[in-house]
Amino acid sequence: IPKDIKKTIQKEVKQKFFRSSVNLWTVTNKDSLKYYAILDNVIGKTMPISFLCIFDSLGEVQHSSVIKYREPYGGEVGSKKWLKQFYKYNDSSPYKVGGDISGISGATLSVNSVTKGIHKLSILIHDIIKKDTSEE
Repeated sequence: IPKDIKKTIQKEVKQKFFRSSVNLWTVTNKDSLKYYAILDNVIGKTMPISFLCIFDSLGEVQHSSVIKYREPYGGEVGSKKWLKQFYKYNDSSPYKVGGDISGISGATLSVNSVTKGIHKLSILIHDIIKKDTSEE
């Protein structure tokens, strides 16, 4: 992730990237880009939460899932029902926990971390990845 873009996104979302890079895959069909899949990590209370987001070619979330949850509490953020809230979200969607995003009792830190993580990736998709792949 370019340093200037990384800094701008971190400032907007108020969460740092776990690393200076993310794992990205593109899904194509007959030379037409269909989806982007990004694997990233955020910090829960003390441990990383590994999660995957799949975006369509418009930059909207099509699917999200928690790949690895390492804390003893708060694993409910991995539930399909909770993650379904992000469906069709994009870089300009309202990522407000307690507003459009439901909280989970006992998982406040994890909820906030995963929500901000998905928001960061949606901005990254919009600002960087879509532009980079459209230039190829």
